[in-house]
Amino acid sequence: MSFHLARLSLQFGISSRTAGTNSSNGYYYHLLFNPTKRKFTATAIPKAQKSSKEELLVVVGGGAAGMYGAIRAKTLAPNLDVLVIEKGMPLSKVKISGGGRCNVTNGHCSDNKILAEQYPRGHREFRGSFFDMHGPADTMSWFTDHGVALKIEEDGRVFPTSNSSSSVIDCLLSEAKHRGVSLQTKKVVSSASVGAGGKFLLKLEKRTVSFVENVKADYLMIASGSSQQGHCLAAQLGHSIVDPVPSLFTFKIADSGLAELSGVTFPKEVLIDIKFQVGPMLVTHWGLSGPVILRLSAWGARDLFSSGYKGTLMVDFVPDLHLEDMKSILNQHKHKYAKQKALNSWPLGFSLTKRFWKYIVDREGLIGDTLWASISNNSIVSIAHLLKHCAFEVTGKGQYKDEFVTAGGVPLSEGSLSLSLSLSLF
Repeated sequence: MSFHLARLSLQFGISSRTAGTNSSNGYYYHLLFNPTKRKFTATAIPKAQKSSKEELLVVVGGGAAGMYGAIRAKTLAPNLDVLVIEKGMPLSKVKISGGGRCNVTNGHCSDNKILAEQYPRGHREFRGSFFDMHGPADTMSWFTDHGVALKIEEDGRVFPTSNSSSSVIDCLLSEAKHRGVSLQTKKVVSSASVGAGGKFLLKLEKRTVSFVENVKADYLMIASGSSQQGHCLAAQLGHSIVDPVPSLFTFKIADSGLAELSGVTFPKEVLIDIKFQVGPMLVTHWGLSGPVILRLSAWGARDLFSSGYKGTLMVDFVPDLHLEDMKSILNQHKHKYAKQKALNSWPLGFSLTKRFWKYIVDREGLIGDTLWASISNNSIVSIAHLLKHCAFEVTGKGQYKDEFVTAGGVPLSEGSLSLSLSLSLF
């Protein structure tokens, strides 16, 4: 397997109180929704109040954010009843994230301002004290303290040392059970409103049978990710919704020659920019994938949506070398290996696999028996340009049954981020 950089450019918890503690004034804080206001807000609950009556927090969504939010709320307020409602299997996306290994967080970004810049949307809002409440280091410490050994890979991604998402899933489910969090699956919260007494009136239904249950909750946390269910509930409670569009997907490429390279990789690291991404790329039987493609799809989510997922993808397969240097290297190789076939010999400094070099030679129109001595200067220039500015026509995006990640939902302008705890661990 060959590893090197590839540069690409493309043309074309709702809750009422923030999770945190303040021991000096004897208050607990919880990330919950305040039914008397439209915006996200924060309100303190005295500890004594928690012991005088039972109160209920309902969490909509049993994913990473919902389960961790439920655990956090129950940890800070042990007397609070916490109920998680999940329509399918809890933590199902955690199971498949990171290729089944579960990419927990990033271990290389200790500067919160730099961390905020990694978000395609919301980086301006996240520049404040948001990550001071709960950042990547806090996430790593929490899992380590709860028995999940972690490792930081070269590109900064953090995985369990077990290389299995089951380690993270088992930890979250075990801690939720230990804290007394209740979990109900195969149910959906189909509607939400605020009653005259100030409580949330929630309607629960089962997906497969005729079943309706009405629940009154003191607090509501919507952690349903990109699900339309959560958007509908937020809208019912007065929030506006930005129409979601896919934000993490692969590219379909109409190139039969490229399809024959399925499995060839070009990974190393990622350079973040609006138009350029540098890093891991994988050739698939339908086109291109890998972290660099996924990041490009995230940063260009709305532009790609507007274009119908069609455009020209420009790939630089040798970003560490300038074009003129590549021409010089190719000319040196030509004179040194003049009697060798171009198909079987190429500059090792380019770090290309034989399969990919054959693709470049074929695309240049050179026949298999062509010797380096027969390659013209124009072909040398053309090969260099092809490796530095290789164009692929994007004809669509890879399709998930349900989009794994979307851009949209409740606008950040309707939230008080300075008072909120980051619950998106992964």
